[in-house]
Amino acid sequence: MKNIAGLIFRSLILIAFGVAIGIYFNFNISGGSGIAGDKLSRAVSLIKSNYVDTLNVDSLEGATANALLQKLDPHSLYLPPQQAKSINDRLEGSFSGIGLEYTILRDTFTIAQVYPKGPAAQAGLAPGDKIIEVDKKKFAGIHLTTDSVSKALRGDNGSEVLLTVIPVNQKVTKKITVTRGKVELSSLDAAYIASPGIGYIKISKFATTTDKDFRLAFFKLKAKGMQKLILDLRDNGGGYLTTATELADEFLKKDKLIMYTKGAHEERKDYFATDSGVFQDGKLAVLINEYSASASEILAGALQDLDRAIIVGRRSFGKGLVQQQFQFDDGSAINLTVARYYTPSGRSIQKSYKEGTETYHNEINERVRRGELISAANNLNDSSFKKSGNFLTAKGKKVFGGGGIMPDVFVSADTSENTQLLRELVSQQLFTAYVIDKLHPELAKFSSLEDFLKNYNVTKDNTENFILYASATLKEMDSHEILLSMEAIKTQLKANAAWFKWGYNAYFEALNNNDPVLKKAIEALN
Repeated sequence: MKNIAGLIFRSLILIAFGVAIGIYFNFNISGGSGIAGDKLSRAVSLIKSNYVDTLNVDSLEGATANALLQKLDPHSLYLPPQQAKSINDRLEGSFSGIGLEYTILRDTFTIAQVYPKGPAAQAGLAPGDKIIEVDKKKFAGIHLTTDSVSKALRGDNGSEVLLTVIPVNQKVTKKITVTRGKVELSSLDAAYIASPGIGYIKISKFATTTDKDFRLAFFKLKAKGMQKLILDLRDNGGGYLTTATELADEFLKKDKLIMYTKGAHEERKDYFATDSGVFQDGKLAVLINEYSASASEILAGALQDLDRAIIVGRRSFGKGLVQQQFQFDDGSAINLTVARYYTPSGRSIQKSYKEGTETYHNEINERVRRGELISAANNLNDSSFKKSGNFLTAKGKKVFGGGGIMPDVFVSADTSENTQLLRELVSQQLFTAYVIDKLHPELAKFSSLEDFLKNYNVTKDNTENFILYASATLKEMDSHEILLSMEAIKTQLKANAAWFKWGYNAYFEALNNNDPVLKKAIEALN
């Protein structure tokens, strides 16, 4: 597939995660409860003491801080307490809760995935179960939101929550007590053998556990005969700088420069490879696209500059700024840009933000308008590349700065399937809903993922039934867009069915079956 549906699917699970993360140093510095600066502090104090209406002071201070930070650059941000906690939990690789993913189906909380070995799994909850009460309070038909769900189900380690559940395919309710605990989050979406001798690993973020997660997956694939590797960084919005350098170290030989950082208040700091890498010599391909940002670009840029990997896909986002997080006593935080990073050849891949934050974040849409997602030549006409200067890899190949990482092998987006209909079907979670509502009998026929991937075919009847099902939610569907998106709809139906029964690894195996970027990478490695 045809990445657009896969991207939207993931974004429903990790809403705006990559954009908020960017890349920053993984240590925090506690601060006071306000923002430094006499005029700013006095202005806030005057408003608090004299304004005509009652105000939410925390909200006022946060909005003031963010307005100031956004005048600096698009990645300096104020994070409210809940957002800061959510991001840091994800990057630390764990959180306290019951350990499941869900969809809200007809205003009813429906379990879509249960994390292995987590509290929910230990309590016997399963995909398809519906939770209708939490601690004896109604939890269905009450206009559920992600915030209300988070407040109800998250809590301190060791605390208990009483759930009233309708098990999948049953009508009788039962009570289940779940003891909240630490839920482990993997940085890897998938790891499997994509082609004889070629392993595939997809990394969703650069967290504290990413290098450990990668090594674990790597050695499992090596035991299955992997000799070459495809590393998928598409849609990976970043994470910790040190994690990016740790992962680069896995592929590079001792003393190779991975990157360096410097800023007005930060002296140049160089990051070098050690001699501890697990894959210093095998053939390597890295997949990127327009949503591969920051830490993803550090890794891709280093491997490209040192001629260690072939980069396949589309031009990356173009974020070359490093943030440091400063926390306040109330749990809120500021991610402040403190340095720029540079690839081994000396290039900064940060795209321009002189036209303001709104224009900066709309730049991907401008690439679409200029035809850059379907033509490599259109990318090279970008003014940011033309002004970036000349940079050469270790072997003398020309590379570009100023606007992201340009891949060595460009693969255009399949715009015929990037329809409004497909985006709406995914954003409304209709594929997941259809699997839960309709596909249980078919899924029960398959005892293994291998059997399912090989023998399950989405028929014309399946797609027609799905369109009829979706029409109850999407009242107007363009018949031409249905035809354009038909293959993508089939792929999404199969991928979501695989995800529901076997998890993310299965989802991406099914999704990638007809992926032109992956196919091109396999060709390049062979």
